[in-house]
Amino acid sequence: MNPKIISRNDAAALGERLRREGRTIAFANGCFDLLHAGHIRFLRGAKEHGEILVVGVNSDRAVTTLKGAGRPLLNELARAELVAAVACVDYVLIFDDLTAEALLRDLRPHVQCKGTDYAATGVPEKAIMKQLGGDARIVGDPKNHSTRQLLAEIRKRFQK
Repeated sequence: MNPKIISRNDAAALGERLRREGRTIAFANGCFDLLHAGHIRFLRGAKEHGEILVVGVNSDRAVTTLKGAGRPLLNELARAELVAAVACVDYVLIFDDLTAEALLRDLRPHVQCKGTDYAATGVPEKAIMKQLGGDARIVGDPKNHSTRQLLAEIRKRFQK
């Protein structure tokens, strides 16, 4: 397995070690099903807010709950491996919750990064980040692409 991919159970220890080393931790999360340019731009934007970028990848169960039947296309280990292959990503972990709240409490990042499909006031975990003394920021390019749109285009082009 890729050494960038860590167990969910190791999140607290990772956060503690990085803070002890004086490193700034940025955190981003998502489904990352069918990795596309928008994901890469989001991850690069997140990396600009910390020395270390930790990325949470939603579990298969969570993706199905969040996105509906037929998703994810790729299993959680494959999605984690793809995200870990992105140069700006330092660590990846798979988490099973529908929000990142519990993971944020364990990791205690300095910054939580969300994509431009969120408004600064609408970040679900904003209150948790405030409690932790951190900040929630919107990063990446405008949300004019998505896995859902990409799948629709593939279906349209290859329907018989």
